Amino acid sequence: MGDSRQANFIEICKRCQSKCCYQARPPLTKSRAEAISRYLKEESGEAFFKRAGRYSHPEERSDGYCILYDHASGLCRVHTVKPETCVAGPITFDINRNNGKIEWYLKTEKICPLAGEMARDKVSLSKHLEAAKREILRLVDELEGSEIQAILEVEEEDTYETGEDPLPERVRKKLGLP
Repeated sequence: MGDSRQANFIEICKRCQSKCCYQARPPLTKSRAEAISRYLKEESGEAFFKRAGRYSHPEERSDGYCILYDHASGLCRVHTVKPETCVAGPITFDINRNNGKIEWYLKTEKICPLAGEMARDKVSLSKHLEAAKREILRLVDELEGSEIQAILEVEEEDTYETGEDPLPERVRKKLGLP
């Protein structure tokens, strides 16, 4: 992302107080968890994630916010290595088991001011969607089929479809799709 666009996104997220970090439970691939662990070890040496349910995700504080969220700055403490779905946000995804495609969704402005900004600026949306697709495709490629299935069971409200792409063959096989 360009620096000015990135700065604009960060300012929008700060004003929103990063509500997407509240009870988020973003999935973690093994490689991303290791990158975050290395980053945090250099910073503070703390543990940050657990396997809860059927996939790994960052822990939540008692106030419901992700342990990686910094209330003081309004930003992710591990911004440069944050989970794939956090990088992709406000883009999210689903997998259509009938046609074997990955469907791309944008959250509505009602729940994410950044999504509203992107919806009005098609160039920003297009650039961000490209980056989001890379991150999410990496995520579904690295996770086990059962982990992907668990993630797909999480309901994403207030989103609308922006497109779809063929699902990579490797991911189709993990999910038992033809």
